[in-house]
Amino acid sequence: MSERVPQIRGSAVREKILATADELFYREGLRAIGVDTVIAKSGVAKTTLYRWFPSKDLLIAAFLERRNSEFWGQWDRVAAKHREDPQGELEAQLTWIARYVSGPKYRGCPFINAAAELADLAHPGREVCVANKQKLFQRLLDLSTRAGAPKPQSLAEQLLLLIDGAFANAQVLGKVGPASALAAAGKAVVEAALARRR
Repeated sequence: MSERVPQIRGSAVREKILATADELFYREGLRAIGVDTVIAKSGVAKTTLYRWFPSKDLLIAAFLERRNSEFWGQWDRVAAKHREDPQGELEAQLTWIARYVSGPKYRGCPFINAAAELADLAHPGREVCVANKQKLFQRLLDLSTRAGAPKPQSLAEQLLLLIDGAFANAQVLGKVGPASALAAAGKAVVEAALARRR
């Protein structure tokens, strides 16, 4: 039992660093926040931070992995309620995303924001951004296929553009702007695509 205590403490310290970086990176941007700011705000020693995250690039990647995990956790919770209804799931996914972008703490899609700041295609954080969008497309494609869309790839592409458009638009024009139409627009696109199968 005593062997586990340092690991638990260490995990708590790592989580404290990551939670601090998450808040700062998301609110202020990746380039605006230096490692020294994360150290000061989290209250940990520099050596402790570098023990868990040997570079700022790896801290950025961990922040994005955390956001990625949260996004797919919410997606999976919605999916679990619509296992036998792919059309219903598509509409439910669009609805929660529309609520997410209209939330008071929303400051853009973390993956779009980060990709804009990370010019290096090999940056570990950018790889997380690309993986998130690829997985989103694959999930939309799977649902479009299961729903019986005659052209599932086309429907998935349209839905991805609507989602990313809402992510970007809500950051600029706010929660009462065009992004609030995401769920209705997505439903119309889905219904139009599925009507062609008849």
